[in-house]
Amino acid sequence: MVAGGVDVVYPEENRGLHEALARWGAIIAELPLGTEPQARHFPRRNRIISGMALGVVVVEAAARSGSLITARFALEQGRDVFAVPGSPLDPRCRGSNDLLRHGAILTENAEDVISQLAPQLMHPAPPPPPLTSRPTAMDWPLVVGRAPPAADDAALEMIAERLGPTPVAVDELVRQCQLSAAAVATLLLELELAGRVERHPGNLVSLR
Repeated sequence: MVAGGVDVVYPEENRGLHEALARWGAIIAELPLGTEPQARHFPRRNRIISGMALGVVVVEAAARSGSLITARFALEQGRDVFAVPGSPLDPRCRGSNDLLRHGAILTENAEDVISQLAPQLMHPAPPPPPLTSRPTAMDWPLVVGRAPPAADDAALEMIAERLGPTPVAVDELVRQCQLSAAAVATLLLELELAGRVERHPGNLVSLR
């Protein structure tokens, strides 16, 4: 899974690996061909990785680490979240320790992960039913190389106008803006990556 187009090698020193994966495995992307990776693309990529995985292991994360965004995606997708404990004096471990404080599975070795996932590995979920029709633009997460709908500037500002320093429920934003829950989630992610929105427990958000 890459954060740009499937034809873009990043970083360049991974060209050999890229070519081997293209020949013997698969390279997956949701962005158009030729798209160069940007910082805001990586959380989008990671939400697909977490969705494809049975669990996510956070080894180290600062308080505002992008790894925490991936961990939140995993929780929303019903995946297990594992975290490796670190020194409380090390700021690089503040985020991962906070995950443990809020219920992540304490992980010290591979056995901790395997033992938790063993029931799913022995009894995997059935595969999804086959598509009965050709994918359309509405099915963009399932189509390799297809970009998601771009966040509309007017919709972004409509959400931002309804936010303030006091946290508000995401469901309330959905009701006020008359947008789908998926659209609001995408727009909030855009605002969060831009540093304009802060998340709070209980599915609440506020302006920074």
